[in-house]
Amino acid sequence: MTVYSPPLDPLDIVHLDHELLAVNKPSGLLSVPGKGPMLSDCLISRVKKEYPKALLVHRLDRDTSGVMVFALSSYSQRHLGLQFEKRQSQKTYIARIWGQVCDNKGMIDLPIAVDWPNRPMQMVCHDTGRAAITHWEMIKRNITETRVKLRPETGRSHQLRVHMMAIGHPILGDPLYGISESQNVNRLMLHSHRLRVRHPDGGEMIEFRAKIPF
Repeated sequence: MTVYSPPLDPLDIVHLDHELLAVNKPSGLLSVPGKGPMLSDCLISRVKKEYPKALLVHRLDRDTSGVMVFALSSYSQRHLGLQFEKRQSQKTYIARIWGQVCDNKGMIDLPIAVDWPNRPMQMVCHDTGRAAITHWEMIKRNITETRVKLRPETGRSHQLRVHMMAIGHPILGDPLYGISESQNVNRLMLHSHRLRVRHPDGGEMIEFRAKIPF
C-alpha cells in the first residue's frame, strides 16, 4: 500500500461564476475523502475552504488530473447532475497508452462490473457488467506508445483505464491495470482535458479546458 502524499499546489481555477466553479485537479489528489483521517485531504475539502458553497457533481480518480466542475448552489448541482446522468455532458481525456495502436480511431463497447475480490478494481464482465462505451482517436504514435483522445459515452468507475487495458493498451503509469512495461513514468498518464456542459443559468453550452501536463 503506497502512502497517500497528495501534491500541495494551490487551487488552479479554470472558471468561476455565480453558479459554477471549474478546477484543474492535480494527479495524486483524491476528489473526495477516503476512509480514515490519513485520506481526509481531497479536492472538495480544499475547494470548500475557499468556496464554502461548493457542491460535488462528479469525480475523477485520484491519479487522474484535469477538469472537475463544482456547483455553487443546490439548483446548479441538480442541473449538472442530470446532465451527467443523461449523458448530456461531453468529456474529452488525453492519455498516453502502452504500445502502438493499429487503427486511427475506434469504439470500445464492453460492460464493466466491480471485481469484488479485488476492490476497488473493476473488470469487463458480459454477465453482470453495466454498459460502458468509449470512443478513442489516435493523436500520434511511436514504437512504444500512443497518445490518444478518449471520449467516454458512459461514466463507469475506472472506465477508461479498464477499456484501454481490455484492448491490450493500458494507460502508462496505471498501478491497477498496467503491466510492467507501462510503469516507467512518474504518474498515471490520463488527463481530463475538456468538459462541456450546459450552464444552469440559461442553458448555454460552456466549455472548460485544463492544460495537458504531459
